[in-house]
Amino acid sequence: MAGDGYKVDLSALDNVIKKLNGIIGDLGKTGQDTKHKTVLPAGALGLGSCDAPFQEADDLSTAHDDMKKYLESVVYHLEEVMDDFGAKTKRAHGAYQDAEADTASAVHGTSSSSSAPASGTSGSMSGV
Repeated sequence: MAGDGYKVDLSALDNVIKKLNGIIGDLGKTGQDTKHKTVLPAGALGLGSCDAPFQEADDLSTAHDDMKKYLESVVYHLEEVMDDFGAKTKRAHGAYQDAEADTASAVHGTSSSSSAPASGTSGSMSGV
């Protein structure tokens, strides 16, 4: 594959990382909102008791608590996935930068008469 020559647009990877950071920030806010701003105080829907004028209030409150826990777990999972994807994207970006630097060093380290053909066949990963 090195003889085919290919390019990786490092600025596109930079944009992916920036967008991921924005999403991760938004998810952090969403996670905090889910934990702290999604509140249904006891008795807000009515009181369910033995003489129970509104027995469904307990069922609704329980359903709310269950849904809140589920949403918290979904947001947490999304945060983990985005963090993992972001870390992998950053590592790939760094690896391509390193490969580009190595290729540039190899090209500049050769004689000037062979620099043009070497860059075309070396698999250079320029940042475009």
